[in-house]
Formats: sequence, structure tokens, C-alpha cells
Amino acid sequence: MTHATTDQLSAALPHVRQAPTDNAPIEMLCLRPGYGQRQMVDQITLTRAQGTPGERWLTAPWMKLADGTPDPRIQVSILPKRVMDAVWLDREGTAHPGDPIVADLETSYGNLPIGTRLQAGTAVLEVSDVFNDGCVKWKARYGAPAKDWITARENVHLRLRGLLCSVVQDGTVTLSDRLIKL
Repeated sequence: MTHATTDQLSAALPHVRQAPTDNAPIEMLCLRPGYGQRQMVDQITLTRAQGTPGERWLTAPWMKLADGTPDPRIQVSILPKRVMDAVWLDREGTAHPGDPIVADLETSYGNLPIGTRLQAGTAVLEVSDVFNDGCVKWKARYGAPAKDWITARENVHLRLRGLLCSVVQDGTVTLSDRLIKL
């Protein structure tokens, strides 16, 4: 398994920060029908009621509300393509991160404050207040330097692990769509 080093990730940061701030191309769409499963698709459906139908958010979310229902603030994750490229070096031997949307987008708080709405195809998403610090699987798959990089005090404001969003308008997203700030 090949992991990026701390020096490699530091060197990648200027390129990551130069990603488009709006009208960002969607590069990959991924469904996770079960744990460890990835299905790359040309289109996904997003709904307020189910998040991404067929995904495990509805049945096994990692965050729940007090009443035990899935937390809508984590319905959809968006991973910056340039971050993915910096950490996902072994594409044959390591699973895709699993984010439903990978886009060439600059995801900092300065560019996309909490509450920002994004048009994604015919769906509309709202940027959540939940910080995506990566899970233990991120560290196992991409290495301790990748986990440390996204949670480093000086990088937290960049949201390198990407955005967590709720669906505010049902719709579909395709690979020919772009993420547009509303």
C-alpha cells in the first residue's frame, strides 16, 4: 500500500488551494450500497427523505439525531478532487474514499461558509456545520500523514476532507453537471 508522505501533502497544498471556487466540474459519482462497496455511476439521485437512495445514510448513519433518526446534515459528502488525487495513490489496492460526489472545488470555510447552497444538477445542497475530519478508515486507507493533514490546526479552515451537506431540494446529479454556488 502506497501512502503520501507529509512532505508530499504539504507540497500538494498550493495546487489544492487553486481549485475553482464556483462552477466546479463534477469528476466522479459514487454509490456505497454496503460497507466497503463502491459503485461508480454516471448519475445519482438525492432526496431530502433518503439522502442518496440505496446508500447507507438512511439505515446506518454515523451521526443520529436525539430521536435516533439519521442526521440530515451528513446526507451527502463532497470530496475535493485535488485532495483525493493527493491521498489516493494506490487506486488498484485501496478503496475509493466513498464520497458520493468528487468535484474540483475549493472547500474552505472562506469560500463555502456554513449554510451555503450548492446547485448539483437539479438538486440543491446546503453546506453543513458538521466538520468532516475523516474516519478511522481514511487513516487506514490513506495513511496517518493524510489524516494528520486534514486535521492539522493550520488546515482545518480549508476543509480538506470536504463538505458534508444536507439535501434541500430533491434532484439528480450527473457527471456532466457542475457545482454552482447559489
